[in-house]
Amino acid sequence: MRFRTELANLAEVSFPSRRRPFRARPACEIIRRVNFARDVVDASDPSRRALVALSRSGARRELTFGELSDRAGRLAGSLLAAGVRPGHVVMTLIGNRPEWVITMVACFRIGAVALPCAEQLRPADLRARMDAVEPLAAVADQRNADALRAAGFTGTVLCVPDERLFEAPFAPAAELAPEEPALLVFTSGTSGRPRPIRHGQRYLAGQRIQAEHWFGARRGELAWCTASTGWSKSARNVFVAPWLCGAAALLQDARFDPADRLDVVQREGVSVLCMAPTEYRTIAKRTALRPLPGLRHAVAAGEPLNPEVVHLWRDAVGVSVRDGYGQTETGALTGMPLDEPVRPGSMGRPLPGFRLWIERTGSDEESGELCVDPTTVPTFFLDCPEGTWRTGDRVREDADGYLWFESRTDDVIISAGYRIGPFEVESALLSHPAVEEAAAVAASDDERGQVVRAVVVLRDGHEGSKRLARELQDHVKVGSAPYKYPRIVDFADKLPKTASGKIRRAELRGSGM
Repeated sequence: MRFRTELANLAEVSFPSRRRPFRARPACEIIRRVNFARDVVDASDPSRRALVALSRSGARRELTFGELSDRAGRLAGSLLAAGVRPGHVVMTLIGNRPEWVITMVACFRIGAVALPCAEQLRPADLRARMDAVEPLAAVADQRNADALRAAGFTGTVLCVPDERLFEAPFAPAAELAPEEPALLVFTSGTSGRPRPIRHGQRYLAGQRIQAEHWFGARRGELAWCTASTGWSKSARNVFVAPWLCGAAALLQDARFDPADRLDVVQREGVSVLCMAPTEYRTIAKRTALRPLPGLRHAVAAGEPLNPEVVHLWRDAVGVSVRDGYGQTETGALTGMPLDEPVRPGSMGRPLPGFRLWIERTGSDEESGELCVDPTTVPTFFLDCPEGTWRTGDRVREDADGYLWFESRTDDVIISAGYRIGPFEVESALLSHPAVEEAAAVAASDDERGQVVRAVVVLRDGHEGSKRLARELQDHVKVGSAPYKYPRIVDFADKLPKTASGKIRRAELRGSGM
């Protein structure tokens, strides 16, 4: 089925007001009505495990699909009683707790548009989101209610876990069209202010493709996507992808601790692990990796995964991490195939049925901008302009159709005529035992136009020096083409990042840190 959107420019999108629910006019012939809560949650064996939740206090809780369906249906009834109707935006500000998943399912049940927000957001961040999409109501836990008040939210606030919210009449599942809105996720803001991205009901069912061909959970297994609530990966892989595969989902409401992460995987019998590349790197650098026999499969997405990290996990843990690629606007687009050996450093191939290609410009025959035909990808955002979607990412394709990320198009470094992608430089630096994190950016140069500048965060026990800088330069010359080595090496205590952990290279290009 080919989907087309009715808006030609994201800048022209108007979001629903609190008083007037948005009802999308289908731009394609609607073949059937959908509802994720009904079609997936209600349709599952009510006695089967749906969630395993670990609290900050160490308490452990399990919910079956029957329990989750009942609580989500009753919370949906409380939302209806608060005036929420299909198309109204409901903000969530809850940690990685069962109440967050229950709230999301409750929104999906009645056709409300869920706006999950990360706990790390400050009042100013929340205010910007409120101004952009005007939520009618918010569901928050007690520890985040103050942030909502500080942001000046004036709508209805439902605080969980108030058991009175789960005493309302069970709400019936709304009959929804695939193109009606289901989810709002804001971009990470690596190249500007975060923007709201609107996804339709088809986005939820459309996750089955990546769930089966990349995420790879199996019926009866326990899957753990560690992403914080509010990021696009959490909205699709914390519970949607596992449930579509018949697996249960793990939630841990705790701060990231590398050693604890491995302990939880082993203790809970996690079969499928989905983490950000930063987390894989940090665990490999700061802990003693060990075999985890129960861990069958691991995936990464959000930023490129360096080959060195893939090798470390394969050799020490016994799993090869399969990288994937997608954007907030698109959902997952590529993934390392499940039935083929991992190629460290590659983001895999296009998912089945997705049409992606590389558009080359000038004399560069090796790489170009990754482009997508949105009509072949059911998880594209609703307000996508018609025609080709240009990702803004430079990639190259090998003879077997595997794609290799090089950089954002505006991150390419052109030095003495050579085009240098920062990812390869960063990967070479990360393979040095003294380096914990690294970013490569362009620096102006009178002779070469630009040169590579590396900003390096060192591991504990190492100090920056001219000698170490020369050692790192020589290390990169050996690990990649000699012309790619950083002619400038700066040391820093930390790298500037977005709240989702992505490096803000624009800040590095404009700073002397």
